[in-house]
Amino acid sequence: MIGMIGGSGVYRADMMEASIRREVATPYGRVSLVVGDFEGEKIAFIARHGEKHTTPPHMVNYRAHIKAFEILGVDRVIATCAVGSLRDDYAPGDIVVPDQFIDFTKRRDYTFYDDEAVHLSVADPFCDEMRATGLGVLRSLGFEHKDKGTYVCIEGPRFSTRAESRMFKAFGDIIGMTLVPECQLARELGMCYLCLAMVTDYDVYGEKPVSNLDVRKVMAENSERIQKVIERLLRDLPDRRGCECSRALEEAR
Repeated sequence: MIGMIGGSGVYRADMMEASIRREVATPYGRVSLVVGDFEGEKIAFIARHGEKHTTPPHMVNYRAHIKAFEILGVDRVIATCAVGSLRDDYAPGDIVVPDQFIDFTKRRDYTFYDDEAVHLSVADPFCDEMRATGLGVLRSLGFEHKDKGTYVCIEGPRFSTRAESRMFKAFGDIIGMTLVPECQLARELGMCYLCLAMVTDYDVYGEKPVSNLDVRKVMAENSERIQKVIERLLRDLPDRRGCECSRALEEAR
């Protein structure tokens, strides 16, 4: 089964057929998700912030989401999110496929292994196989995109000050509030993880402060494109994983 996580502006998976809502009990809480089919592939979809976007990024139950995927048998995760740009050449509307992150979050549940000494390697935090497939899809569809980028993850829910934004600009390419710990939790459970980040605005290192209205406007304009990317990605992913993600814990304990 493939897991999908919809971020800001992506609250359902329109490509799914015969979908049903399920409640999955995990040690970290219950998770409401939708399970369905796409051309013979089983899909599980979670709206990260809820269907009406009522859960802010610092209150998302990341451990419950990823654990629910494991319970259902998910081994690959496609996650979408809205991000701000920290570079003039990463423009609103671009889709970025990040290859690195820097974590500036503060008070989240980062691991499934609080009672065990597990030191996970996230030198390369995203699945190489899924990234290569995703980039091939973006190129074939002709969508504006960036092949790589460092995602600066902040706690939220507020946006950055101008001083913070100038500091983050020195470290990264895009900025958001949800990637961490979501991607590393998936790695802890041996899942492949791909992030499709939609640039919605320039962060406030420039002249115009970011507004929630701007973010929603760009996401609405580009939600159809991201759905097309995901549909094609689901078709193009190899039937069997050929990466090393499933072995992440072998040397971590």
